[in-house]
Amino acid sequence: MSAAHPNMSTESADTPIIRQLDETVINRIAAGEVVERPASAVKELVENAVDAGARRVEIAVADGGKSLIRVTDDGCGIPAGDLPLALARHATSKIDGSDLLDIRSFGFRGEALASLGAVGRLSVTSRAAGSAEAARVAVNGGAMGAVAPAALTRGTVVELRDLFYATPARLKFMRSDRAEAQAIGDVVKRLAMAEPAVAFTLCDVTGGGDGRVSFRADAETGDLFDALRGRIGRVLGTEFVENAISLDAEREGLRLTGLAAVPTYSRGSAVAQYLFVNGRPVRDKLLIGALRAAYMDFLSRDRHPATVLFIDCDPQLVDVNVHPAKAEVRFREPGTARGLIVSGLRHALAEAGHRASTTVAGATLGAMRPEGVPDAATAPRVYQMDRPSRGALDTAYRFQAPPAETPGFAETAAPSARIEPDPQEPAAEHLPLGAARAQVHENYIVAQTASGIVLVDQHAAHERLVYEKLKRQVAETGVAAQALLIPEIVQLSEGDCERLLALSGELKRLGLTLEPFGGGAVAVRETPAILGEIDAGRLLADILDEIADLGDSTTLGSRIDAVLSRVACHGSIRSGRRMRAEEMNALLRQMEATPHSGQCNHGRPTYVELKLSDIERLFGRT
Repeated sequence: MSAAHPNMSTESADTPIIRQLDETVINRIAAGEVVERPASAVKELVENAVDAGARRVEIAVADGGKSLIRVTDDGCGIPAGDLPLALARHATSKIDGSDLLDIRSFGFRGEALASLGAVGRLSVTSRAAGSAEAARVAVNGGAMGAVAPAALTRGTVVELRDLFYATPARLKFMRSDRAEAQAIGDVVKRLAMAEPAVAFTLCDVTGGGDGRVSFRADAETGDLFDALRGRIGRVLGTEFVENAISLDAEREGLRLTGLAAVPTYSRGSAVAQYLFVNGRPVRDKLLIGALRAAYMDFLSRDRHPATVLFIDCDPQLVDVNVHPAKAEVRFREPGTARGLIVSGLRHALAEAGHRASTTVAGATLGAMRPEGVPDAATAPRVYQMDRPSRGALDTAYRFQAPPAETPGFAETAAPSARIEPDPQEPAAEHLPLGAARAQVHENYIVAQTASGIVLVDQHAAHERLVYEKLKRQVAETGVAAQALLIPEIVQLSEGDCERLLALSGELKRLGLTLEPFGGGAVAVRETPAILGEIDAGRLLADILDEIADLGDSTTLGSRIDAVLSRVACHGSIRSGRRMRAEEMNALLRQMEATPHSGQCNHGRPTYVELKLSDIERLFGRT
């Protein structure tokens, strides 16, 4: 006879006992799935408030939400007779249960309040619209009290104290009060971005009193994008909004809206990526992968885009109940959602033309200011600074006063040169990138605009122009393929083989021709000529890894783009080459007419624009 497992409860050595868990334990298990930390509780309660039609939501927390979370709203309220049912598991007013895919609200699972009441001290005070008075009910560690009259003008107040007091082991895993408060703030800000018509206030009432307001966003008015820009500006700052492009695209029942920053306004991590599906904040790897693919051609690997994107569709097209906390979703047609994000973002970025981030100019001005002085207005006057060296005076003199007889632009030996304005073309200064006035250190073009100056990196700018031209040529004529004298046979699993062959049409357009070879093998008959000799097995492995991770692959296309980028780098105007006036102006006009010319192939800016007012501040003129 085999020995019973030491952790198995049995009547005999072979017969395990099956018991029905009591309601309190069931609720605590459910709380473990839904409520991971105080921020999870705030999310559930605020979503309930929004579902109730609230136009004002106030959140108060103490000790990082561990000792107090209070959410007050002005929504429709709960009738007194329904309060005990509101605290029961699997009870909800938001669905009838006939179609679990037709979800048009946030909190529909019906166990958030029951779960919170099982692990903390919960009270709900509410007054339904049209009711003569409010009512209150409390539950402590799963034990519910009686409904009693209460004082409240309208809406609902949910108060949760001593979270996880009934499960002290869970409480030990909470982080510091500061970290938990920061997580709560992040949750509230994400929900606020999704609901610009609702006013949000977050207060920290640790120590009592009215507390300190850590976040406040008044209700926004106006059309979709005016309200969205106002709310996102309040949450993420006006700098993001100033450097963002509006998106509005549709495909097969899905609509994409939101704001996406230009590539030169990028971040060192993915902290500024906010994604919403039907107003619900999500962290979905399919959508994140699509976002990465959309910016792949404009950012280096260590930089990340900043975006706030909303996908709205019929609830039947997306399953939001694939994760206990509803942080992930599953689209009925994932390829459609991914394609919408990639194409929508690329189209919007192309329409931005040569636009670059305004923060580039700010960084430039900051570098020009004396160290330790925050603003040029408070800096000493030029005549108060240390006397420059003789060499510095010579350099300045040569730049400001060129010889009377200046040789041809390409033949001049001076390290910098000046171009006199052409009286025949005064309108060039009124173009976005202005008229070329000088070339400095044989690499930087100085152009004058109607409102300031523009500094252009000639090599980086021309590199992007050549790269975009090469990509257009490839898109028009396709990728040339080279036939292998002997096809390369790559052994794969049958599942991997099917996944690759399903993409064979797309891969063939990129110059990679695959054919089934029986079992789990494929025959590679053609490879992209531009890649030269390649390891076909390793390339297919990389493509399969990306399919497994993102549901699609851009590996081959990105490798071809990388080669085109290298070709563009070698074929562009080199640093150190002196350019004639007409060449510089032609480069500026090409930049104005070419999409994505505001950044080079590696995501760095190709030009810096300085307003005259900023330059005057540097010299204390304003």
